[in-house]
Amino acid sequence: MSYKFLDHATDAIIEVTAKDLKEAFSVTADAVVNLTLDQDKVEEKEKKEFSAQGKDVRYLLFSWLEEIPFVLITEGFAIKRIEFEIIEENGYKINAIAYGEPLDIHKHNFKVEIKAPTFYDMEIRQNDGVYMRFLLDL
Repeated sequence: MSYKFLDHATDAIIEVTAKDLKEAFSVTADAVVNLTLDQDKVEEKEKKEFSAQGKDVRYLLFSWLEEIPFVLITEGFAIKRIEFEIIEENGYKINAIAYGEPLDIHKHNFKVEIKAPTFYDMEIRQNDGVYMRFLLDL
């Protein structure tokens, strides 16, 4: 399981590889958090519940990529880790709990604000493992 940032002039393109869908969404969350701040500087003092849903895996990924920056930036909550479950019933839903603390721009080394995810150039393959590539508008 891994992620890497691909070169892009103004946005972030992220590639994720994982053994299964749950691991892919977990790695995706870590990539988004680490793009925004230094996750290793966050302490687990509080928790926040949130969810994401979509009619298929693409829309679920898009929703997940909207919700994590919302918790980080709009709600001002620095995320250390996320526990979640993926439910497949009339589409997909993720119920999640984020553990962390109130965002401190200096302590957590705030790096960049994610404006929005995009469907442009999004790719998801589920063969022997899961491959995801997506673009975030910064």
